[in-house]
Amino acid sequence: MDVLRPTLVRIGGRVYRKNLIHEQVQQQEEEDFYTGPGDCADEPCDAFVVEETEKGFQCRVEVPSPLYKYVIGKKGETKKRLETETRTSISIPKPGVEGEIVITGQQRGGVVSARTRIDVLLDSFRKKQPFTHFLSFALNQPVIQEKFLQFKEEVLEKCSQDHGVSSSLFQNPAKLHLTLGTLVLLNKQEIQRACDLLQQCKEDFVDHITGGKPLTVEVAGVEYMNDDPAMMDVLYAKVHMKDGSDKNRFRKGHVIVTFSPQPTEERSSAPSGKSSFRERESFNGRNILKLFESFSFGEAQLDAVLLSQRYSSDASGYYGTAGRLALR
Repeated sequence: MDVLRPTLVRIGGRVYRKNLIHEQVQQQEEEDFYTGPGDCADEPCDAFVVEETEKGFQCRVEVPSPLYKYVIGKKGETKKRLETETRTSISIPKPGVEGEIVITGQQRGGVVSARTRIDVLLDSFRKKQPFTHFLSFALNQPVIQEKFLQFKEEVLEKCSQDHGVSSSLFQNPAKLHLTLGTLVLLNKQEIQRACDLLQQCKEDFVDHITGGKPLTVEVAGVEYMNDDPAMMDVLYAKVHMKDGSDKNRFRKGHVIVTFSPQPTEERSSAPSGKSSFRERESFNGRNILKLFESFSFGEAQLDAVLLSQRYSSDASGYYGTAGRLALR
């Protein structure tokens, strides 16, 4: 890791550098992953249901098909090892077919142990998947797009001689947005579950926060994400609540306006939408900060939280929308 460009973590309005911790890198995702008997408790767990059958016990677990390979392991070794250690039989649907993994065994403890180990295994590999969806506020209203294009034109006019500054840096104005969070959703069932939870959030607390009204925000000023302005990766515009009230939890955020492009991008055809990138090429943003530190991109009303799909576009040019939470 370049010491001049550390990972930054924002906590409570402060920015902290993340120290590098050397960890052993797994060479292949499909290598066997095994948790020994001491790694997981074998006692019954209320988090899942174990049914008693005529031949013993059975437990079902919903798993997106892209994750089957991690339960199977290289040449089937992970599945075989789990079955041997827990004295169970594990049935997995065919690749690409959505369904349930079924664990059966004569002893309840063995079924629980196998289920627990599978949960740990899948949780580990799920965290390594690239995000497929994200929650966002669209900030591509006409007035914002117009000011953004003005910003782009002026930056290129005044700063194009600076290292790395070119038109390729700038975000597509139709996709300007404020990200609230990222998600890994690997099949239609998980997408639908996320949509249902989004609507539940509206009932549980969003209406109370917003009062059933859109949020008025101002997009003004620019900042960067690493320590050295001469080696920027991302430049973003700051988003502020217009009323300045404390009742709202979306009082402050940012919208990416420029980012250094990756030289190559290879997208997998896998359902996870996994992509492989080379390291970004930085650009010198010192003059941009100096000349446009207080640039105003205008005001906008945020009337919906969108569940947006990565690497997609709708008819308006914005990201494809899988779900929507209306604020009014």
